[in-house]
Amino acid sequence: MARVLPAGDPSRTVVAAAPPVSPREVFRRFWPYTHGGRRWLVPLVLLSLTSPAVDAAELWLFKFVVDDVLVARELRPLLWIAPVYLGLVLCSGALGFADDVTSTWVGERFLLTLRSEVFRHVQGLSPGFFERRRLGDVLSRVTGDVDAVETFLLSGVADALYYLISLGVYLGMLCYLRWDLTLLALVVVPLFWGAARHFSRLVREASRERRRRGGALGAIAEESLGNVVLVQAYNRQDWEARRFERENTGRFRAAMASARIHAVYAPVVEFVEVAGGLAVLALGTWNLAQGRLTLGGLLVFLALIGKLYGPVHGLSGLGTTFYTASAAAERIIELLDERPQVTEAAGARRIGRARGAVEFDGVWFRYPGTAAWALSDVSFRAAPGETLALVGASGAGKSTLAKLQLRFYDPDRGAVRLDGTDLRELSLTDVRENIAVVLQETLVFHGTVRENIAYGRPAATDAEIVAAARAADAHEFIERLPDGYDTLVGQRGRTLSGGQCRRLAIARAMVRDAPVLLLDEPTAGLDVRSARRVMEPLRRLMAG
Repeated sequence: MARVLPAGDPSRTVVAAAPPVSPREVFRRFWPYTHGGRRWLVPLVLLSLTSPAVDAAELWLFKFVVDDVLVARELRPLLWIAPVYLGLVLCSGALGFADDVTSTWVGERFLLTLRSEVFRHVQGLSPGFFERRRLGDVLSRVTGDVDAVETFLLSGVADALYYLISLGVYLGMLCYLRWDLTLLALVVVPLFWGAARHFSRLVREASRERRRRGGALGAIAEESLGNVVLVQAYNRQDWEARRFERENTGRFRAAMASARIHAVYAPVVEFVEVAGGLAVLALGTWNLAQGRLTLGGLLVFLALIGKLYGPVHGLSGLGTTFYTASAAAERIIELLDERPQVTEAAGARRIGRARGAVEFDGVWFRYPGTAAWALSDVSFRAAPGETLALVGASGAGKSTLAKLQLRFYDPDRGAVRLDGTDLRELSLTDVRENIAVVLQETLVFHGTVRENIAYGRPAATDAEIVAAARAADAHEFIERLPDGYDTLVGQRGRTLSGGQCRRLAIARAMVRDAPVLLLDEPTAGLDVRSARRVMEPLRRLMAG
């Protein structure tokens, strides 16, 4: 394999390969997601039974055309052959239409369910997961890799079923015509399987590398384009382009390795098919000369051989298809196996709207994978209506306290309490519903100003949104925007200044009207005048 696919430098790996998973495990993990479309599997089986029979009947009619019309030089049989053949063609077209629509519906329904479930699962993972993982790779798994799982679980299985049924139909007709010729035709079947087994292993390795490199490409593109202002400000465009090109070249090599494997596999299979066909032709011609087989029978037999080798070839080639798809399935399984660092306890208490008493009691905490304590024996209390300011140098742990209060993490020792109850005993939804937050990093969605403010409380009225904007000293600049509150702010608020984005975030926290208001450096990015104008409304908001 090393000669087919050159190994990369592990120290420069952007995205690691997912752990290998057996095909049986892939089926076990993903079969439950087919629940919504299983009732359509029976019609698909019936279509798989009917289509080969109709194709075989069309070929059988060709025998009558040759023997009863061409050889006998008699046109009368065409009176019944022609309408029957036209009927079979129409039937074949209708069956093909039904099969295509049904199989597409089942496949897309599966993708709808799986992709939604994977996205929901990723949304529930703790922030620590996204701090360890490349976002572009996660997006690649949620989108492209999910599509490949459908090929493994549904399309591949449907194809296997169709090939098996076709094989049975064509074998039956061939044995009916000449069983000895049929046995000769089957001699080459083990060669198909041997070739497929040899090449499948190579395809699997190349597919894994190709998927991994695809995730790395997405990760680098997302990171670089998401920080394009920084890249251009420091003239790092060429360096980013080289970094992208390195992973792109790796993907190219993996794709070429896969192409070389298929390019060798195809002529090997074709050689086997031709060898089998020539052997059958030779023996069939001898039988024709001895009067044991009609010309129409020989031609139909040869046509059926071509039809027979198609399913045999397809079945043997499904291994490579499955291995290609399993490389994507492994990446999805790795993602689904991730568990949130913070989970809700069984029987967690629902508290509704809290009074707002916050307490840190002897809290020790360090981030996963680090040795140093981010917080050591921190204790304080904030009563309802009370303002507590935490002051310290950068890196002292102020933002870490906010993350613990939001229960993005749990303390290693001690407890964080809300209204006297440990957060670990409360419903995670209730904990966060009772907190309005302005994080140190200003987060703004691509949407209108109104939508960004209402994100704090979707049911907020227009009057409440405007009131929150006024309190955050944002109303005046919003009114000057081209479409006022309906102005699109762009991805990450790029059409606004840093200070304007900060004031939108403060308005979002204000409209939430939660018992606990958590401000992680709320005036960062604001000038002295704006900071002063924001702090006074914040004091009014916190009163009582």
